[in-house]
Amino acid sequence: MYLTTPIYYVNDVPHLGHAYTTVLADALVRAERLYGRPARLVTGTDEHGLKVQRAAESAGVAPATFAASTAARFRSAWDRLGIGYDDFVRTTSGRHRAVVEELLQSVYDRGFVELGRYRGRYCVGCEAYVAEPVCPIHRRATDEVSEENYFFRLSALESPLRAWLAGHPDVIRPAVRRNEALGLLRDGLADFSISRTSIDWGVPLPWDPKHVAYVWFDALGAYLTGADGQWPAHHLIGKDILRFHAIYWPAILLAAGLAPPARITVHGFLLVRGSGGLVRGSGGREKISKSGLPGIPLDDLLDEFGVDAVRYHLLRSYPVGPDGDFSVDGLRRRYRADLANTLGNLVSRLSALVVSRCGGVGPAPDPDSALAAVAAKVLADVEAAWTDVQPADALAAVWRLVAAANAYLVAAEPWRLAEGPALDRVLGDVLEAVRIVALLAYPAIPGAAAVIWRRIGLSGPVSTARLPDDAQWGRYAGGRPVVKAAPLFPRL
Repeated sequence: MYLTTPIYYVNDVPHLGHAYTTVLADALVRAERLYGRPARLVTGTDEHGLKVQRAAESAGVAPATFAASTAARFRSAWDRLGIGYDDFVRTTSGRHRAVVEELLQSVYDRGFVELGRYRGRYCVGCEAYVAEPVCPIHRRATDEVSEENYFFRLSALESPLRAWLAGHPDVIRPAVRRNEALGLLRDGLADFSISRTSIDWGVPLPWDPKHVAYVWFDALGAYLTGADGQWPAHHLIGKDILRFHAIYWPAILLAAGLAPPARITVHGFLLVRGSGGLVRGSGGREKISKSGLPGIPLDDLLDEFGVDAVRYHLLRSYPVGPDGDFSVDGLRRRYRADLANTLGNLVSRLSALVVSRCGGVGPAPDPDSALAAVAAKVLADVEAAWTDVQPADALAAVWRLVAAANAYLVAAEPWRLAEGPALDRVLGDVLEAVRIVALLAYPAIPGAAAVIWRRIGLSGPVSTARLPDDAQWGRYAGGRPVVKAAPLFPRL
């Protein structure tokens, strides 16, 4: 799998909406590697265009300085969230410019570019031409523009695009987004501008340097810059940029003689109601973004709840596809219910029992434990959910095993049992369940999973285990040191 996030625009700082997409991508790649399949994750920053130029002017700095500063903030945010990206593409880099120039020249040489004049309205926020005098997304007046542009002959690619979508019915998921793309095709495709002469902050067209490349043509090329020989890509995007990824980008690739995307997974928006506290904004229910709508201070959330809790909530609470309502109260409830009171409590009680009743040495599980069947069903459901790009379902399945292990421990009452085979069997069974939980939860909560792994005496990184074999019941050998330590998820 070669997976990409959007190439994030640097006119402002990273926010929770960006984090949702990027954590989702990171978890998908971690899961893919657990199953022994090679995976590559690429993210980056889109640093050209009028919006960045104006933001830099407002800040009183050069566009290059502004872009470098904001790109560093994205890197810092992703590092703090534990995002294991393989490449971070900056569109102002020399290597990216070479890729974009080659892509532009290829499309031009193959006859899919022609010179014309654009007259119409332009939204700086969208970096796109629009029909309305007020942009429906950014709610700001659009600019009336008239300038000489080079146009990409999108209309000439309508039939190849139809054939691509017909031959790959699952390439755009979920189905509602595929239908939306088909609707765009049914409405007919108009040629679109791929150059500007009114700004100079961009990649000059190789055949006419008076023009700089349209920022979307430039940004989409970053997927090729980061490919490292792996193509086609699986793109993970929000629904607001479907047209660019499901129509424009496949058409550009086809025009250049390249394979279109292998898959486009489209998620919904995180919506928020302004409610004071950590959420800043008015009372409306609006998309989390950086364009004048309510903002979520990502660093504050990480400070209060921790990295794993934020990752877990984003993945567990928001299925891929529909919009979801974000609230700090919802995150707090999820933290307490799933992490502190369920998983954290299980690990604390289990380790305390092993230390006090077994001298800190973990017993082996019973091959015929009642938990074995639960674990087998959970393992199958988890694999199906990751394959379907539904981490929420995968984590719901994992927490069924957490709940079963908790119930098993309560029902067996090991604190009442005398030392001997019966006690060892109960604690060994729950240790094995916790081992499997740590392994299956690793893509979502890699930090906590690693801590659990070590506390029950397992050596080596959890990431080196392989599914499904290493999640089979009975792999916990016993005789390992179990450590009682501070709560995994402390009280808030």
